[in-house]
Amino acid sequence: MRINDSNVVQQLTKRNEKALYYIIDCYGGLIKKVIQKYLYNLESIQEECLDDVLLLIWDNIHSYDESRNSLKNWVAAIAKYKAIDYQRKYKRYLEQKDIHDEMVESPFDVEAHVTRNMLSSTTEKMLSYLKKEDRTLFIKHYAEEKNIDELENETGLERSVLYNRLSRGRKKLRSLFQGNSASGK
Repeated sequence: MRINDSNVVQQLTKRNEKALYYIIDCYGGLIKKVIQKYLYNLESIQEECLDDVLLLIWDNIHSYDESRNSLKNWVAAIAKYKAIDYQRKYKRYLEQKDIHDEMVESPFDVEAHVTRNMLSSTTEKMLSYLKKEDRTLFIKHYAEEKNIDELENETGLERSVLYNRLSRGRKKLRSLFQGNSASGK
C-alpha cells in the first residue's frame, strides 16, 4: 500500500513502519528545525531528541485528532515540547560544564570567554546555523574585531579562503533570517 497524506495516520495506527518513513520524509526537516531552535547549544543531543520525537509520534498517534490540528502542526508541537524537555534536562549539565570550563581556562582563553559572553543569545542562535569553524571565524572577525591578516596568521588559511568563508556565512545567515522576517516569524 502506498502511504500518502490521507492514509498516513491510519497506517501509523496499524503500526505500518512505512508510514513512519513517510513522516520522516515529509516532516523530518521540520522536526530538525524545531529541535535546533531549542537545542542550538546542545548539538550532541539533537539526534537523540529527534529519535525520541519519532518514537512519541509512533506511540501516541492514537491521540492525534485531525479536527483539532493538522498533522504537520501536531508533529511540530511534539518536537517542540520534547526539545523543551531536553533543554530542561540538560540545563544543569550546561551550567556545570560552564563552571568547569571557566575553572580550566588558560589566561588566553579568558579573553575569548569574555567576548563570547558579550554576544547576545540571539546572535548565538543565529551563528549556531554555521559550521563550527565558520562560527569561530565570525566571532574572531566581527566580535573580536580581528582583521584578515590576523586571521590569516592565526588560522593558516589563505586570505581568499577567509573572505569566501565569511561571505558564504553572511549569505547563509541572510537567506535564513530574511526569509523568517519576511514571513512574520
